[in-house]
This record gives sequence, C-alpha cells and structure tokens, in this order.
Amino acid sequence: MKVVVVDDDKLVGVSLKTILEASGEVQVVGIGCSGQDAIDLYRHHKPDILLMDIRMSSMSGLDAAEIILASDPAARILFLTTFSDDEYIIRALKMGARGYILKQNYESIVPSLKAVYNGQSVFGDDIVSRIPDMLQKNRKPDFSKYGISEKEAEIIALVAEGMNNKEIASALYLSEGTVRNYLSVILEKLQLRDRTQLAVFYYKNQ
Repeated sequence: MKVVVVDDDKLVGVSLKTILEASGEVQVVGIGCSGQDAIDLYRHHKPDILLMDIRMSSMSGLDAAEIILASDPAARILFLTTFSDDEYIIRALKMGARGYILKQNYESIVPSLKAVYNGQSVFGDDIVSRIPDMLQKNRKPDFSKYGISEKEAEIIALVAEGMNNKEIASALYLSEGTVRNYLSVILEKLQLRDRTQLAVFYYKNQ
C-alpha cells in the first residue's frame, strides 16, 4: 500500500518511513512536516492512506484533513499523535477520519494501516472506551461566550425541557426564589424576553 507520512518532527517522519517499509507491506511515497505539505503530497501522490500528526505549525493536521476530505471524501486519513485530547478525537470522528491512534502504541501502526486499507476504522482501545462519554459531553451547548455560568447553563437546559420553577428548584436543590433570580439574570444576559425565547435559544445553540 502507498502511504504519505506527515509529522512536524522531520526525524519522526524519517523514522516512521523506516519502520513502515521494514514491514514489507508499506511503500512510503512522500514525507511532509506541515498541514500544507499534507495537502500537496496527497494531491500529488493520491496515496492509499495519509498518516498524519495533528499538532503542526501554521496549519494543523485536522485543518488539512478537512480540506483534503472536502475535495476527496473517499480519502483515507489516519491520525497518529501523542495527544488523546477529547476535542481532537471528536473532530476527527465527525470529519470522517479513518482512525486515531497514539504514537506511544508504535507496534499498532502497521496493523492499523492494514485495517484502514481494508476499509475499517481504527481507534486505539484507550480512545474507543472514552468515545461514548466524549459524545455525551460534546452534546452540551457551550454558553460561556455569552457569560453564562455552569449553573445558569443547567437551568437553561431544564427550562428547555419544559420544567417550571418549582421543578427546577427541586432538581437542582435550590429555592424557587433563587431559580427566579437566576432566570432574571440569564434573560438579562441574553437579552431575551421569556422562557420560550430561552428554550429556542438553547436548541439553536446545541
């Protein structure tokens, strides 16, 4: 299989080429060290798989992958990184990457490439076990840019579920008066008139 390797550490890129080609099953047709390199090398070589790091200067691997997938949705991209950051993993999943494995598990790289080549998706065991929780967390809207606190966000979510002040107070172990005060502050922060607008705001920002 033809593979392009992109890593911002040139030494890592060369080392990966040596490791992969020693397997006798992989031909590394190009090595790059930036997101732009990934785009250029992919377009030039049209490899079976693009094996790419995520954190790189000027353009990340994730940004490069989105550009490549926009022009070739069938592109097989496997991320190889030292970072098991939840946000990175969710973004890789959503864009349609074929896998996300950690550099620390170097012995799994060749088997992962073979699996991706055969049409499978590959995520390390430590990542797979966290995906359900990550997806659940990812569904929660982020209202921090509006100056909304975590407790205020909880109240907004319960309003969106149709709860009245008494039910919200019971669910959050607050007094009804405290809930009313929270709602007044929330509506003022968001410049909204009532609970209906607040519920609409919640669903629009999910």
